[in-house]
Amino acid sequence: MIDRTIAETLRQRLRFYPGVVLLGARQVGKTTLARSIAAEHGNAIVLDLERPSDRAQLAEPGIFFPRVRDRLVVLDEVQNMPGIFASLRPEIDAARRPGRFLLLGSASGKLMRQSSESLAGRVGYLELAPILASEVDSTLETLQRLWLRGGFPLSYTAADDALSYVWREDFIATFLQRDLAQLGVGAAAGMLHRFWRMLAHRHGQVFNASQIGNSLGGLAHTTVARYLDVLVETMMVRRLEPYFVNLGKRLIKSPKVYLRDSGLLHALLNIRSVSDLQGHPIAGASWEGLVVEQISAAAGSGAAVSYYRTAAGAELDVVVELGKRRIGFEIKFSSTPKPAKGFWQAISDVKVSEAYVVSPVENRYPLATNVEVIPIWQLGEVLRG
Repeated sequence: MIDRTIAETLRQRLRFYPGVVLLGARQVGKTTLARSIAAEHGNAIVLDLERPSDRAQLAEPGIFFPRVRDRLVVLDEVQNMPGIFASLRPEIDAARRPGRFLLLGSASGKLMRQSSESLAGRVGYLELAPILASEVDSTLETLQRLWLRGGFPLSYTAADDALSYVWREDFIATFLQRDLAQLGVGAAAGMLHRFWRMLAHRHGQVFNASQIGNSLGGLAHTTVARYLDVLVETMMVRRLEPYFVNLGKRLIKSPKVYLRDSGLLHALLNIRSVSDLQGHPIAGASWEGLVVEQISAAAGSGAAVSYYRTAAGAELDVVVELGKRRIGFEIKFSSTPKPAKGFWQAISDVKVSEAYVVSPVENRYPLATNVEVIPIWQLGEVLRG
């Protein structure tokens, strides 16, 4: 089992909040992490709400919950029982102590809406990202494997690249044909697969719903936007919003889209090996998406993460606002990165306190005053300050 950085944060939240909602994509490792935390509590109860027998135990939550007030209750795939949130509120209020509930879910928007309506102030929220570079060996060989296979544990730990690729193909098929149907998504699996592949080809680009709709046979831009919402809510795609600053300059104001797991990106594009990846036109954009995810995970939920671009070409791939700090990131798929003029203009426009160029290098080194080149596994270190 890979030690996840978020585990200690989860323990801290459980020592403070009556409940914690742990969000994450399907198969990202939520259940494994939750079971390890539950084992530390000794008498914890773990219920998988995809299993009818476990759902049956909650048929009368007003009777069940009072009986287990002295135990940690883990509810896995809680989006399958949306009505449970209304029962949790009075139960938490009746016996308000830390660490009573750990709720796991794979549909962020849906769960946030349901829980915020019923459990405001009673629960904390965390998101489990795919495996981070800082959670594995800090070598370029290990990084190549993580980049190619992505951060889903069963994909990353497969015996070889071929088995990893098969797992990811099966994951995509199951996600489209079963998981989305369980969430009530009515769109045809075939059309969503085509849309997902279309996003893979446009990975890291500014989102243009009308252009994608035309490529998919004339779909309305509203339908395309709804498909994007589905993949964002299920944590398959990241919608990176632009950073706005009043400079009197023409800013790019549409979001950029990234597939959140590089392994799924490569499976959708039929990239099976590191050699295939390094020679593919998507390599630079794929590396950028990998780093964007690592930055977002390391920055945490309290940070604002965006990108900055002007019509004149000034650009920062990522801007992170973390407390009083404003940090700029340029992402380069090169062992000898040389940022373009637009980078230097952007750090002046945005007035960052510090800037970093993230590249596949092994060691950190200065590039200019308050600008450093860093390897991907040091992102957590620089963001923690």
